[in-house]
Amino acid sequence: MLISERHRRIVEELKNDPQISVRELAKKLYVSEPTVRRDFTELHEKGIITKIYGGAILNTAAAYREIPFFLRENEKSVTKSEMGKKASRLVKDGAVVMLDGSTSAYYMVPYLARLNNLTVITSGAKTAVALAEANIRTFCTGGQMIIHSYSYVGEQAEAFIRNINADILFFSCHGLDDKGRMTDNAIEEANLRKVMFEHSAKKVLLCDSSKFGKTYFYNMGNIADIDEIVSDADLHQSLHQLIGKNKL
Repeated sequence: MLISERHRRIVEELKNDPQISVRELAKKLYVSEPTVRRDFTELHEKGIITKIYGGAILNTAAAYREIPFFLRENEKSVTKSEMGKKASRLVKDGAVVMLDGSTSAYYMVPYLARLNNLTVITSGAKTAVALAEANIRTFCTGGQMIIHSYSYVGEQAEAFIRNINADILFFSCHGLDDKGRMTDNAIEEANLRKVMFEHSAKKVLLCDSSKFGKTYFYNMGNIADIDEIVSDADLHQSLHQLIGKNKL
């Protein structure tokens, strides 16, 4: 088993059973206890877990943005795949599509591949590779890469987006509270999304239900300024009434 896959499995096991021990993990992963302890040390240094006597604790949502993309992309993968399928129905052949660097946007790629003559712009490095492999005309923003999310941010990325006119944008956030505020922990990624908002005719939030009712450090905007939300669950009626309110 590759180290990255083992780390992903460790995070999954800790989510399922926060009290799982080093010995139990070693048995589940078919590796030695010293190997698990080394993995714990690496994940601890990255801020993903906190080591305790005999085991480890998965860090809270405040540290969620530090969990690498290769670990996060499998979280709620079935849910995000279904959301990606649903979201792709909003795209027409020949459209210019903008995707942020989120895992939710990444899961749209297989369904976008079924459409014709698309042009896709993304700030996600891994998303860009997947798009290219799907033979979709792809542009990547460039800029400074955030290592844990494989997303590009900063002035160079924002300058690139300012030269683009997209038909539709798909983006995500970490939290959607009861007032319709979209919030995130990663300020630079949130700032890039704000530029994307300005250069997209239609804005669609990809937000699974685990993010409902949550608020994080940085405000990205309100759903009153966007056009649609794609989720795995029904929104409360009060939020439905907010969507697109400021666009009327």
